Amino acid sequence: MQDGGNVEHLSQCMCGNNMSVPLLAEAVTVSAKEKETAVVIFLHGLGDSGHGWADTLVGMQLPHVKFICPHAPPIPVTLNMKSNMPAWFDLMGLRPDCQEDEAGIKKSADNIKAIIEHEVKNGIPPHRIILGGFSQGGALSLYTALTCQHQLAGVVALSCWLPLHKSFTSGFSGQKNVPILQCHGEMDSVIPVPFSTMTADKLKGIVNPQMLTYKTYPDVSHNSSPQEMAAVKDFIEKYLPQI
Repeated sequence: MQDGGNVEHLSQCMCGNNMSVPLLAEAVTVSAKEKETAVVIFLHGLGDSGHGWADTLVGMQLPHVKFICPHAPPIPVTLNMKSNMPAWFDLMGLRPDCQEDEAGIKKSADNIKAIIEHEVKNGIPPHRIILGGFSQGGALSLYTALTCQHQLAGVVALSCWLPLHKSFTSGFSGQKNVPILQCHGEMDSVIPVPFSTMTADKLKGIVNPQMLTYKTYPDVSHNSSPQEMAAVKDFIEKYLPQI
């Protein structure tokens, strides 16, 4: 996703004490048009920003739902010759057997959990919060939701994988009943479909299999499509209905 040019209707989140939640202080926030009773937190991919998805999400916004699109901090990324760029954690490669930045993944997950806690303290219960993301942001969303102390309303995982997948053993006692929408383009050359299928199979062994919806899209590469966004909208409407 590219940075959206028409963001006048977006705002920096100024509600509550955000200074204690670093990512929230600078996040792009799209306020609900009516009383806020639900929240979608969406994490962008490598090298992007919260603006990159905010405009897309505005197009599917429900009147009672607030969207929060935080920005990843710039860090050196091994995969890109240690270049500094917005990233949720370091990437050494994009294969299931690659070394992973365990400390960075866990640190970013804690930062996202801090946003969730902030929203809970402001009156939005966890079962009214969906966490989602694209590519690296989707990967972090999966890891964060599965290891969160709260069961969230759902997870939207687009063109991504499950980080630290070996840490999720058969004895996993985390969130087994969180609904997951996993979507992937069949022409994705960055994160090929077999990696996505392996992720789906792994998720079926972690959560109750009926909680996972796995969709692939022909002729879609490492990006989104109108059909995929329609599925995301349906998922949000199903799990964050107006109350």
